[in-house]
Amino acid sequence: MTAGEHRNGRDIICDAVSGASAGAIAATFVCPLDVIKTRLQVHGLPKVPPGQKGGVIVTSLQNIIRKDGLRGIYRGLSPTLAALLPNWAVYFAVYGHLKELLLHSHADSNGHLSFGANMLAASGAGAATSIATNPLWVVKTRLQTQGMRVGVVPYTGILSALRRIIQEEGFRGWYSGLLPSLAGISHVAIQFPAYEKFKCYLAQRDNTTTNKLSPGKVAVASSMSKVLASLMTYPHEVIRSRLQEQGQVRNSGTHYKGVVDCVKKVFHKEGVAGFYRGCATNLLRTTPSAVITFTSYEMISRFLQGIIPPRENPSKTET
Repeated sequence: MTAGEHRNGRDIICDAVSGASAGAIAATFVCPLDVIKTRLQVHGLPKVPPGQKGGVIVTSLQNIIRKDGLRGIYRGLSPTLAALLPNWAVYFAVYGHLKELLLHSHADSNGHLSFGANMLAASGAGAATSIATNPLWVVKTRLQTQGMRVGVVPYTGILSALRRIIQEEGFRGWYSGLLPSLAGISHVAIQFPAYEKFKCYLAQRDNTTTNKLSPGKVAVASSMSKVLASLMTYPHEVIRSRLQEQGQVRNSGTHYKGVVDCVKKVFHKEGVAGFYRGCATNLLRTTPSAVITFTSYEMISRFLQGIIPPRENPSKTET
Protein backbone atom coordinates (compact mmCIF):
# COMPACT_ATOMS: atom_id res chain seq x y z
CA MET A 1 0.00 0.00 0.00
CA THR A 2 1.25 3.45 -0.91
CA ALA A 3 0.30 6.88 0.32
CA GLY A 4 -2.38 7.32 -2.31
CA GLU A 5 -4.33 4.18 -1.44
CA HIS A 6 -7.12 3.77 1.11
CA ARG A 7 -8.31 0.63 2.89
CA ASN A 8 -11.95 -0.37 3.04
CA GLY A 9 -14.04 -3.12 4.62
CA ARG A 10 -12.99 -5.54 1.88
CA ASP A 11 -9.31 -5.06 2.73
CA ILE A 12 -9.93 -5.57 6.45
CA ILE A 13 -11.93 -8.77 5.82
CA CYS A 14 -9.23 -10.10 3.51
CA ASP A 15 -6.56 -9.33 6.11
CA ALA A 16 -8.49 -11.01 8.92
CA VAL A 17 -9.45 -14.16 6.99
CA SER A 18 -6.02 -14.51 5.39
CA GLY A 19 -4.23 -14.03 8.70
CA ALA A 20 -6.41 -16.52 10.58
CA SER A 21 -6.11 -19.15 7.83
CA ALA A 22 -2.35 -18.76 7.49
CA GLY A 23 -1.83 -18.97 11.25
CA ALA A 24 -3.90 -22.15 11.51
CA ILE A 25 -2.00 -23.84 8.67
CA ALA A 26 1.38 -22.99 10.18
CA ALA A 27 0.43 -23.96 13.74
CA THR A 28 -0.76 -27.41 12.70
CA PHE A 29 2.40 -28.06 10.70
CA VAL A 30 4.89 -27.14 13.44
CA CYS A 31 2.97 -28.19 16.58
CA PRO A 32 5.34 -31.09 17.50
CA LEU A 33 8.34 -28.75 17.56
CA ASP A 34 6.34 -26.20 19.54
CA VAL A 35 5.61 -28.81 22.23
CA ILE A 36 9.31 -29.74 22.46
CA LYS A 37 10.35 -26.06 22.59
CA THR A 38 7.92 -25.27 25.42
CA ARG A 39 9.10 -28.25 27.49
CA LEU A 40 12.73 -27.28 26.99
CA GLN A 41 11.98 -23.71 28.07
CA VAL A 42 10.20 -24.81 31.24
CA HIS A 43 12.03 -27.97 32.31
CA GLY A 44 15.43 -27.66 30.67
CA LEU A 45 17.38 -30.28 28.73
CA PRO A 46 16.38 -33.97 28.90
CA LYS A 47 18.97 -36.65 29.64
CA VAL A 48 20.34 -37.94 26.35
CA PRO A 49 21.46 -41.61 26.46
CA PRO A 50 25.17 -42.05 25.58
CA GLY A 51 25.77 -42.66 21.91
CA GLN A 52 22.24 -41.72 20.83
CA LYS A 53 22.06 -39.83 17.56
CA GLY A 54 19.70 -36.92 17.11
CA GLY A 55 20.42 -35.22 20.41
CA VAL A 56 17.93 -33.22 22.41
CA ILE A 57 15.13 -32.96 19.84
CA VAL A 58 14.99 -36.71 19.13
CA THR A 59 15.19 -37.55 22.85
CA SER A 60 12.42 -35.09 23.69
CA LEU A 61 10.25 -36.48 20.90
CA GLN A 62 10.82 -40.07 22.05
CA ASN A 63 10.01 -39.17 25.68
CA ILE A 64 6.76 -37.49 24.68
CA ILE A 65 5.62 -40.35 22.45
CA ARG A 66 6.61 -42.99 25.03
CA LYS A 67 4.67 -41.26 27.80
CA ASP A 68 1.74 -39.66 25.99
CA GLY A 69 1.59 -41.40 22.62
CA LEU A 70 1.23 -39.62 19.31
CA ARG A 71 -1.40 -37.35 20.85
CA GLY A 72 1.36 -35.93 23.04
CA ILE A 73 3.17 -34.25 20.14
CA TYR A 74 -0.02 -32.35 19.35
CA ARG A 75 -0.69 -31.43 22.97
CA GLY A 76 -1.99 -27.88 23.14
CA LEU A 77 -2.91 -27.66 19.44
CA SER A 78 -6.56 -26.86 20.17
CA PRO A 79 -5.81 -23.82 22.38
CA THR A 80 -3.04 -22.85 19.97
CA LEU A 81 -5.54 -22.76 17.11
CA ALA A 82 -8.14 -21.11 19.36
CA ALA A 83 -5.60 -18.39 20.16
CA LEU A 84 -4.03 -18.09 16.71
CA LEU A 85 -7.27 -17.69 14.77
CA PRO A 86 -8.27 -14.45 16.53
CA ASN A 87 -4.59 -13.58 17.10
CA TRP A 88 -3.59 -13.39 13.44
CA ALA A 89 -7.02 -12.19 12.32
CA VAL A 90 -6.85 -9.24 14.71
CA TYR A 91 -3.14 -8.69 14.18
CA PHE A 92 -3.14 -8.39 10.39
CA ALA A 93 -6.36 -6.33 10.42
CA VAL A 94 -5.06 -3.88 13.07
CA TYR A 95 -1.60 -3.80 11.52
CA GLY A 96 -2.99 -2.91 8.10
CA HIS A 97 -5.26 -0.23 9.57
CA LEU A 98 -2.45 1.35 11.60
CA LYS A 99 -0.19 1.34 8.55
CA GLU A 100 -2.81 3.28 6.61
CA LEU A 101 -3.21 5.82 9.41
CA LEU A 102 0.54 6.37 9.60
CA LEU A 103 1.15 6.27 5.87
CA HIS A 104 -0.15 9.79 5.23
CA SER A 105 2.44 11.38 7.53
CA HIS A 106 5.31 8.88 7.51
CA ALA A 107 5.72 7.82 3.88
CA ASP A 108 9.18 7.72 2.33
CA SER A 109 10.15 9.04 -1.11
CA ASN A 110 8.77 5.90 -2.78
CA GLY A 111 5.38 6.21 -1.09
CA HIS A 112 6.06 3.35 1.35
CA LEU A 113 5.81 3.48 5.14
CA SER A 114 9.06 4.39 6.90
CA PHE A 115 10.84 1.79 9.03
CA GLY A 116 10.08 3.60 12.30
CA ALA A 117 6.39 4.01 11.49
CA ASN A 118 6.24 0.35 10.51
CA MET A 119 7.66 -0.55 13.93
CA LEU A 120 4.97 1.56 15.58
CA ALA A 121 2.18 -0.14 13.61
CA ALA A 122 3.58 -3.59 14.37
CA SER A 123 3.92 -2.77 18.08
CA GLY A 124 0.35 -1.47 18.33
CA ALA A 125 -1.07 -4.54 16.66
CA GLY A 126 1.10 -6.77 18.85
CA ALA A 127 -0.13 -5.14 22.06
CA ALA A 128 -3.77 -5.56 21.07
CA THR A 129 -3.41 -9.25 20.24
CA SER A 130 -1.27 -10.06 23.32
CA ILE A 131 -3.88 -8.66 25.71
CA ALA A 132 -6.79 -10.29 23.89
CA THR A 133 -5.34 -13.82 23.63
CA ASN A 134 -3.07 -14.23 26.70
CA PRO A 135 -5.47 -16.58 28.60
CA LEU A 136 -5.42 -19.02 25.68
CA TRP A 137 -1.61 -18.97 25.51
CA VAL A 138 -1.48 -19.77 29.25
CA VAL A 139 -3.75 -22.76 28.63
CA LYS A 140 -1.63 -23.89 25.67
CA THR A 141 1.56 -23.81 27.72
CA ARG A 142 0.05 -25.77 30.61
CA LEU A 143 -1.54 -28.40 28.39
CA GLN A 144 1.82 -28.97 26.70
CA THR A 145 3.72 -29.39 29.98
CA GLN A 146 1.23 -30.95 32.40
CA GLY A 147 2.24 -34.51 31.45
CA MET A 148 5.64 -33.84 33.04
CA ARG A 149 4.22 -32.97 36.46
CA VAL A 150 3.56 -35.69 39.06
CA GLY A 151 0.57 -35.21 41.36
CA VAL A 152 -1.11 -32.53 39.25
CA VAL A 153 -4.74 -33.07 38.29
CA PRO A 154 -4.61 -32.61 34.50
CA TYR A 155 -6.82 -30.24 32.58
CA THR A 156 -9.25 -32.06 30.31
CA GLY A 157 -9.52 -29.33 27.68
CA ILE A 158 -9.52 -25.63 26.94
CA LEU A 159 -12.72 -24.76 28.81
CA SER A 160 -11.74 -26.95 31.76
CA ALA A 161 -8.38 -25.20 31.99
CA LEU A 162 -9.85 -21.70 31.70
CA ARG A 163 -12.46 -22.48 34.36
CA ARG A 164 -10.01 -24.06 36.82
CA ILE A 165 -7.42 -21.32 36.40
CA ILE A 166 -9.95 -18.59 37.16
CA GLN A 167 -11.27 -20.55 40.16
CA GLU A 168 -7.88 -21.47 41.60
CA GLU A 169 -5.81 -18.41 40.71
CA GLY A 170 -8.22 -15.66 39.70
CA PHE A 171 -7.72 -13.31 36.74
CA ARG A 172 -4.02 -13.13 37.56
CA GLY A 173 -3.74 -16.75 36.44
CA TRP A 174 -5.25 -15.94 33.06
CA TYR A 175 -2.80 -13.10 32.59
CA SER A 176 0.33 -14.70 34.03
CA GLY A 177 3.22 -14.04 31.70
CA LEU A 178 1.48 -11.03 30.16
CA LEU A 179 4.33 -8.63 30.92
CA PRO A 180 6.96 -10.67 29.05
CA SER A 181 4.37 -11.22 26.32
CA LEU A 182 4.06 -7.45 25.95
CA ALA A 183 7.85 -7.26 26.03
CA GLY A 184 7.68 -9.71 23.14
CA ILE A 185 6.13 -6.96 21.05
CA SER A 186 9.74 -6.11 20.33
CA HIS A 187 9.79 -9.31 18.26
CA VAL A 188 7.10 -8.22 15.81
CA ALA A 189 8.44 -4.66 15.97
CA ILE A 190 11.60 -6.07 14.39
CA GLN A 191 10.11 -8.84 12.28
CA PHE A 192 7.39 -6.99 10.37
CA PRO A 193 9.40 -3.89 9.37
CA ALA A 194 12.28 -6.16 8.37
CA TYR A 195 9.85 -8.28 6.34
CA GLU A 196 8.51 -5.20 4.57
CA LYS A 197 12.04 -3.96 3.80
CA PHE A 198 13.16 -7.36 2.49
CA LYS A 199 10.09 -7.47 0.25
CA CYS A 200 10.76 -3.98 -1.07
CA TYR A 201 14.38 -4.87 -1.79
CA LEU A 202 13.43 -8.07 -3.64
CA ALA A 203 10.70 -6.27 -5.59
CA GLN A 204 13.06 -3.48 -6.67
CA ARG A 205 15.70 -6.01 -7.66
CA ASP A 206 13.16 -7.85 -9.84
CA ASN A 207 11.63 -4.60 -11.14
CA THR A 208 8.17 -5.48 -9.84
CA THR A 209 5.86 -4.60 -6.93
CA THR A 210 5.66 -6.27 -3.51
CA ASN A 211 2.18 -7.66 -4.15
CA LYS A 212 3.45 -9.45 -7.26
CA LEU A 213 6.44 -11.19 -5.67
CA SER A 214 6.63 -14.92 -6.27
CA PRO A 215 5.92 -17.30 -3.35
CA GLY A 216 9.63 -18.15 -3.30
CA LYS A 217 10.65 -14.52 -2.81
CA VAL A 218 8.01 -14.07 -0.10
CA ALA A 219 9.45 -17.15 1.61
CA VAL A 220 12.96 -15.67 1.50
CA ALA A 221 11.80 -12.35 2.99
CA SER A 222 9.77 -14.02 5.73
CA SER A 223 12.51 -16.46 6.77
CA MET A 224 15.21 -13.78 6.95
CA SER A 225 13.05 -11.43 9.02
CA LYS A 226 11.98 -14.23 11.37
CA VAL A 227 15.50 -15.47 12.09
CA LEU A 228 16.66 -11.91 12.77
CA ALA A 229 13.78 -11.16 15.17
CA SER A 230 13.98 -14.54 16.93
CA LEU A 231 17.66 -14.29 17.76
CA MET A 232 17.24 -10.79 19.14
CA THR A 233 14.18 -11.40 21.32
CA TYR A 234 14.17 -15.09 22.32
CA PRO A 235 14.95 -14.69 26.09
CA HIS A 236 11.54 -13.14 26.78
CA GLU A 237 9.86 -16.36 25.59
CA VAL A 238 11.70 -18.42 28.20
CA ILE A 239 10.65 -16.05 30.98
CA ARG A 240 7.05 -15.97 29.73
CA SER A 241 6.77 -19.77 29.55
CA ARG A 242 8.14 -20.26 33.07
CA LEU A 243 5.78 -17.67 34.55
CA GLN A 244 2.78 -19.12 32.69
CA GLU A 245 3.54 -22.70 33.71
CA GLN A 246 4.33 -22.23 37.40
CA GLY A 247 0.73 -21.58 38.46
CA GLN A 248 -0.02 -25.26 37.89
CA VAL A 249 2.87 -26.38 40.12
CA ARG A 250 2.29 -27.01 43.80
CA ASN A 251 5.14 -27.00 46.34
CA SER A 252 7.73 -26.46 43.65
CA GLY A 253 11.32 -25.90 44.73
CA THR A 254 11.57 -22.89 42.41
CA HIS A 255 8.93 -20.18 42.54
CA TYR A 256 9.12 -16.93 40.60
CA LYS A 257 7.63 -13.82 42.20
CA GLY A 258 7.63 -11.93 38.92
CA VAL A 259 9.61 -11.09 35.81
CA VAL A 260 12.64 -9.60 37.61
CA ASP A 261 12.80 -12.49 40.09
CA CYS A 262 12.53 -15.01 37.25
CA VAL A 263 15.34 -13.33 35.31
CA LYS A 264 17.59 -13.32 38.40
CA LYS A 265 16.96 -16.98 39.24
CA VAL A 266 17.39 -18.22 35.68
CA PHE A 267 20.64 -16.31 35.32
CA HIS A 268 21.95 -17.42 38.73
CA LYS A 269 21.15 -21.09 38.15
CA GLU A 270 21.77 -21.50 34.42
CA GLY A 271 23.66 -18.45 33.24
CA VAL A 272 23.08 -16.79 29.87
CA ALA A 273 22.48 -20.21 28.29
CA GLY A 274 19.32 -20.54 30.38
CA PHE A 275 17.70 -17.70 28.43
CA TYR A 276 18.25 -19.60 25.20
CA ARG A 277 16.92 -23.01 26.23
CA GLY A 278 15.10 -24.47 23.24
CA CYS A 279 16.36 -21.73 20.91
CA ALA A 280 17.62 -24.15 18.27
CA THR A 281 14.31 -26.01 18.33
CA ASN A 282 12.53 -22.66 18.24
CA LEU A 283 14.40 -21.62 15.09
CA LEU A 284 13.58 -24.96 13.45
CA ARG A 285 9.95 -24.32 14.34
CA THR A 286 9.56 -20.57 13.78
CA THR A 287 11.45 -20.26 10.52
CA PRO A 288 9.27 -22.70 8.54
CA SER A 289 6.28 -21.41 10.51
CA ALA A 290 7.00 -17.84 9.38
CA VAL A 291 7.50 -19.00 5.80
CA ILE A 292 4.20 -20.90 5.86
CA THR A 293 2.33 -18.08 7.64
CA PHE A 294 3.49 -15.18 5.48
CA THR A 295 3.46 -17.05 2.19
CA SER A 296 0.00 -18.47 2.93
CA TYR A 297 -1.18 -15.02 4.01
CA GLU A 298 0.05 -13.35 0.84
CA MET A 299 -1.39 -16.03 -1.47
CA ILE A 300 -4.76 -16.27 0.34
CA SER A 301 -5.03 -12.47 0.48
CA ARG A 302 -4.36 -12.17 -3.27
CA PHE A 303 -6.95 -14.88 -3.93
CA LEU A 304 -9.58 -13.16 -1.79
CA GLN A 305 -8.81 -9.77 -3.31
CA GLY A 306 -9.45 -11.37 -6.69
CA ILE A 307 -12.79 -13.02 -5.88
CA ILE A 308 -14.29 -10.32 -3.63
CA PRO A 309 -15.36 -7.41 -5.83
CA PRO A 310 -14.15 -3.99 -4.67
CA ARG A 311 -16.79 -1.71 -3.22
CA GLU A 312 -17.56 1.19 -5.49
CA ASN A 313 -16.97 4.68 -4.14
CA PRO A 314 -20.43 6.33 -3.86
CA SER A 315 -18.94 9.73 -4.67
CA LYS A 316 -17.84 8.42 -8.06
CA THR A 317 -21.20 6.93 -8.98
CA GLU A 318 -23.29 9.96 -8.15
CA THR A 319 -24.26 12.28 -11.01
